[in-house]
Amino acid sequence: MTTVFYRRLLREYSPAILLVLLILAVWETVSRLGLIPPFILPAPTAIWGALMEERRLLFGVHLPATLLEVLTGFALSVFCGSLLGTGMHLFRPLAKALYPLLIISQTIPLVALSPLFIMWFGYTLWSKVAVVFLTAFFPVVVGTYDGLGKNTEQYRELLLTLGANRWQILRKAAVPLALPSFFSGLKLSVVYCVIGATIGEWLGGSRGLGYFSRRMAGNLQSAEMFAAVVLLSALGITLFLCIATLEKLFLKKRGRYS
Repeated sequence: MTTVFYRRLLREYSPAILLVLLILAVWETVSRLGLIPPFILPAPTAIWGALMEERRLLFGVHLPATLLEVLTGFALSVFCGSLLGTGMHLFRPLAKALYPLLIISQTIPLVALSPLFIMWFGYTLWSKVAVVFLTAFFPVVVGTYDGLGKNTEQYRELLLTLGANRWQILRKAAVPLALPSFFSGLKLSVVYCVIGATIGEWLGGSRGLGYFSRRMAGNLQSAEMFAAVVLLSALGITLFLCIATLEKLFLKKRGRYS
């Protein structure tokens, strides 16, 4: 079973793996030949060396701080976003009133709002969580709202003929059909959480991978800065894969995955 899984994984992602290896090889060669100054683009081996050298600080202090901000903001965005998306589905006047405002909110640069959050919450966890929440909230709302409105009319009419009420229709038909769209929103949201946490730490933090990368960039320690970026990327990929695995488990129980 495990061998089959790894073979299928290798078959699906081998082109991407080969491309990444090719990029790393070219990158290393260019850096070794001195075609690009190391303070602009350090070699992958130099980044790995910096990651190992700073591993206690990165893995012991800054990664846990960023992870806490990401998970807290993500949990709040999932709770509030799914609640609001469901409310907009059930009450159309609410959707007509809030949907345009939600779209407008996405045009406001978070960089402009971060100093405001610092004024409100200070240099605490919650100023970063506020940025993460605003970054991740929109995909969850849209995923929930759009998912609940898809392909439910036939099931709704059938359940109405059987005497189902509004809440039973929501639970028996709308929610199961909305799961793919909902999980798509979650996958976008969790990646945006990492971006939001980084922005918050860049503009007003004393811990976290974003703060560490900003400090290293100010000192022109590019290898250390890239090491933090690598960890941020790995964190985003890991969280995305966790949501994707959770999606497969949920949908497999409902016969959506073979």
